[in-house]
Amino acid sequence: MSYLVISFSHKNLDIKQREKLAFNSEEEKARFIRKLLEDRDTVELVLLSTCNRVEIISKSSNIKQSSKNIIENLSSYSSLDFNFLYDRADIYDGDVAVHHLFSVASALDSLVIGETQIVGQLKDAFRFSQSFGFCGEAISKVMHYAFKCAAQVRTATSLGTGSVSVASTAVAKAKELVVNSKGVKALVIGAGAMSELAVKHLLNAEFEVTIISRDIKKAQNLANSFEKEIEVEPYAKLEELLEIMPVMITATSAPYPIITQENTPSSSINRYWFDIAVPRDIDENIAMFDLDIYSVDDLQEIVNSNMTQRSAQAKEAYTIVGRATLEFFDWLKSLDIEPIIKNLYLKGDSIIEKKLQNAIKKGFVPKEHEENIKKLCQTIISEYLHNPSKQLKTISRNMECDLVVSSVQSMFTKHNSDTNFKCEHLSKN
Repeated sequence: MSYLVISFSHKNLDIKQREKLAFNSEEEKARFIRKLLEDRDTVELVLLSTCNRVEIISKSSNIKQSSKNIIENLSSYSSLDFNFLYDRADIYDGDVAVHHLFSVASALDSLVIGETQIVGQLKDAFRFSQSFGFCGEAISKVMHYAFKCAAQVRTATSLGTGSVSVASTAVAKAKELVVNSKGVKALVIGAGAMSELAVKHLLNAEFEVTIISRDIKKAQNLANSFEKEIEVEPYAKLEELLEIMPVMITATSAPYPIITQENTPSSSINRYWFDIAVPRDIDENIAMFDLDIYSVDDLQEIVNSNMTQRSAQAKEAYTIVGRATLEFFDWLKSLDIEPIIKNLYLKGDSIIEKKLQNAIKKGFVPKEHEENIKKLCQTIISEYLHNPSKQLKTISRNMECDLVVSSVQSMFTKHNSDTNFKCEHLSKN
C-alpha cells in the first residue's frame, strides 16, 4: 500500500479546464468518490476541490492502476479527453505524495503563496470523507501530520501575512485601480466563505460594501457578522447594481455563468469586476469599453510581485515540509515498532508470572520470596530486551524495514492496527 496524490491546479491547467473539473455540490463529490472506491486497488480517498485545484489523495495497492482509474473517471466527469488529463496530471506516490500534500496544506503550492484558506479547505475535505467512511487510518495519519506541518510553517514564517488569498489579491488590485478606495461602492455577489473574505478585505480598504445573493437570509447573516454597516439587496436588483457599482467581486458556487452579455448593462462609469469563482460567474465573452474583468488567473500579476519578498520565507517553509515528510515516515514506523516492543515486555512478564506460580505450586520457590524473584526476573528480561528494542527502533527509521517488522510481528506478537486513530489537529483552525 502506498500514498497516491493526483493533482490538477493552476500549474498544469488553465481556468477553462479547471472549471470543468470543479465539484459544485457535496452530492457530486460523494457520488464521484464512491465511484473511485469501486476500484479494489484504491482503499481510502479524500477529494479536495477549490477554485484553483482538484487534489485526489488516496491510499492504493496499485499506483498505476489507481491513477488510470482516477483520471478515467475525471475525464468522464469533466468531458476532458483522458490523454489530455493524463499528460498534464501531476501524479505523486509514496514519500513524494506526502511531500506534495504537506506543501499543499502549508499553502506553498497555491496560486497565492501562503494563503490562509487552503488548510481549512483541506480539513473540510477530510471531514467530508470521514463522515461518509471514505477514508480510514492511513489517510487520518497523513492528514494529522499535514495539518501539523502547516501549523509549523505558519508559526515559523510570515507567509500568512499580507495579500495571501485570491480575495485579498482582488481587493488589492481594485484598490490600485480606483486609486482612493475610501467611500467607493463595492458589490459582493454570494454569501459563502470566499465572499466573506472579500467583504472583510473590502472593509479594511474602506470600500462601502453591498452584498447580494439568491439566499437573502444568508446574505443578511453575513452582513450582520461584521461590525461595520453593510447593505444587503435582493438578487432581483442585480442588473441595476451592476450598472452603478464601480467595483464588483463575485464568488458564487453556480455551475454556470450568472453574468452574461444579456444581463450586463452599459454604464457611464468605469467598472472593475473580479471573478474569483471556479467555474467562473462571468461569461468570458462579455466585452464593454467601460468594463475591466479579472479572473482568478489574471490575478497572477499581483501574486508574482509578492513572490520576491516571499521567496526567503518560502525556502524556509520548504525546509520545514521536507523535514516533516521524513519525520512522518519515522513516526509511521514507530507506530508499528512501539506495540511490538511493548508486547515483547508483556510476553516476558506473562512467562515470568506463569513459571513463578508453577514453581511456587511445586515447592521449588517459597511463597514469601515471590516478589523478590519476580523483580529479579523482570530485571533480567529488561536487560535482555534492551538491545533488541534499540535495534528495532533503529530499523524502524529505515524505509526498507517492512519485511523485518512484519517478520518480528509474526514471530512474537499479534499486530493490532489502531483503527481508531484520531487526528488532533482536525479541530484546530
